[in-house]
Amino acid sequence: MGDAAKDGKAPARHQRGMGAASLEVTARGLARLHQAAPLRILFPAPDPGQPLEAVLVNVAGGLAGGDVLEARVTLREGARALVTTPAAEKVYRSLGEDSRITLRIKVAEGAALEYLPQEAILFDEARLRRSMDAQVAAGGTLLAAESVVLGRIARGEAWRSGALHDSWRLRQGGRLVWADALALEAARRDAPFGLDGADSLGTILLLAEDAARHRELARELTQGAASLVRPGLLLLRFLGTAGGVRGAMATAIMEMRAAALGRPRSLPRLWTC
Repeated sequence: MGDAAKDGKAPARHQRGMGAASLEVTARGLARLHQAAPLRILFPAPDPGQPLEAVLVNVAGGLAGGDVLEARVTLREGARALVTTPAAEKVYRSLGEDSRITLRIKVAEGAALEYLPQEAILFDEARLRRSMDAQVAAGGTLLAAESVVLGRIARGEAWRSGALHDSWRLRQGGRLVWADALALEAARRDAPFGLDGADSLGTILLLAEDAARHRELARELTQGAASLVRPGLLLLRFLGTAGGVRGAMATAIMEMRAAALGRPRSLPRLWTC
């Protein structure tokens, strides 16, 4: 029994970060903004041919167990926006609680959102629970990507203890059109029914009226790991080494932006800084 229990005192609670940010964009530009530390949104000047760019910044430098980040992005009719991050999100060793990242997206008719954050890196013993819930109106377009690296690969550290829970929910016209979830314990990551030794994984999603036109391109970019899961919804999957997945996703993002959205064949600027 610990000293705190003997003294009849509750055990000390660690201070946790509870960051929040919300963004609303119209066809004319930024309409509303709210942010609470440690989450901030910055707006670098967009390059020629690029939409409004919003950068989600965790000024704490990473997430510890029990920290929470919640972001909301709303695009009104005809709006265009790109949301990204300045660097990989670090998820540190947990003392038991999950780190949580929650994203809520709304895209109106005729609007187009690109949600293209850089990867999350799970330190050994990290626990991450991440979720995205997107509501897209008929005639709206969403290009979204998420990826995770299991361990600090450059330092030779593997993710041997911890947990990852990743979930997506996509609604169109008020109906759930796609749902996906991954629950992974670090101890099982190398099993054949787990990731079979891979240390990184990622997903790119394109919801657009003409998504079927880009199916063959998507299959070429993923060596076959892409599918049109329903009319207007195209998925690209990535699994392998950290460097391999990042490189493949970067190429796919550039090609899909150009093909599906008419953007320059480039990454968000902060991906290459």
